[in-house]
Amino acid sequence: MKHYRAYCFDLDGTVYRGKEVIPTAIQFIHQLEDKQLDYFFVTNNSSKTPSQIKQTLQQFGLNVSEKQIYSSSLVTAKYVKKHFGQAKVFVIGQDGIRYALQQEGIDIVEENPDVVVMGIDRKIDYEKLTKACIAVQNGATLIGTNEDIKFPTEKGFHPGNGSFVKLVSQVSNVEPMFMGKPSPVMLEMIQQEYGYNKNEMLMIGDNYDTDILCGIRFGCDTVHVNTGVVNTEKVKEKGVQPTYCINDLSEFEL
Repeated sequence: MKHYRAYCFDLDGTVYRGKEVIPTAIQFIHQLEDKQLDYFFVTNNSSKTPSQIKQTLQQFGLNVSEKQIYSSSLVTAKYVKKHFGQAKVFVIGQDGIRYALQQEGIDIVEENPDVVVMGIDRKIDYEKLTKACIAVQNGATLIGTNEDIKFPTEKGFHPGNGSFVKLVSQVSNVEPMFMGKPSPVMLEMIQQEYGYNKNEMLMIGDNYDTDILCGIRFGCDTVHVNTGVVNTEKVKEKGVQPTYCINDLSEFEL
């Protein structure tokens, strides 16, 4: 297998499933550390701040810097700031997306927003969804941090942010914008900040429709692992194949 300078990992379904670690992934990352190779985490999970994601990884035996963590919240907040300036934003979401928007100085409101931003919210309710639908029908732009319909946990699949954004979209008859994978923006940020060539980067993930397509659209090599959302059999039916298809990261030779 080819050698790379930057290994980019999805989290849910690749490094862990809910509160359950995937041991082969942790072992692989420790091998990268031993060989002094760079690695990053590229996640669509908008619920946690970089500090909270760092703490989660520490519980699994990984001591990482917040600079190694790139999330859909970060990308979404930067996009809103760049394209909507002083717009008022109604947010459905948890700490991660709220923290990212506040860091960009964005005005978060409950009424009459110019933009509706939706990230995963484990306390979502009918009232929040209704407010989002009404705001979008009144002209607010609908932005989702990511379009994942589901994500794996130790108990099974849970609804992802995309399922709720789709609901608001269908009620309001408006197409949403999505910021996270399969958009290549997070990989582009890593490349720009560290100066890698695309052929020196590798995207590793369990979900073909987000992780693998992100790498393909960016133009780097990809690894699909059979530990999460999409199994290998389904991946082999796709028109464009990952560079590597493996059961888990114990099969990837450094």
